Amino acid sequence: MLEACIFATILCGFFGIILKKNLVMKIISMDVMSTGVIAYYVLIASRDGLFTPIFSEVKNVAYSDPVPQAVILTAIVIGFSIQALMLVGVMKLARDNPTLESNEIEKNNTP
Repeated sequence: MLEACIFATILCGFFGIILKKNLVMKIISMDVMSTGVIAYYVLIASRDGLFTPIFSEVKNVAYSDPVPQAVILTAIVIGFSIQALMLVGVMKLARDNPTLESNEIEKNNTP
């Protein structure tokens, strides 16, 4: 059930990127899709083990791998910086164009 919700989030973001014409909505859709991918990665990584790899009395159990946590933190930071960069680009486009609709921007900039 959780996997279905995560896949639905990824698909909503994907179809938002394709179907929305407003550039800000496209950026938000990309962020929703990225969040779904990160959630799926966390779901898959959490299945390996429940115990943290620290000193304890419990021996021979399946430990959870700390590497996916580092990868996910890196993905979140990179996603945030890409989103900020795209929003700056949209702000620069908004100075020259009265609308942020991609069809109108293409019409205005086509020779």
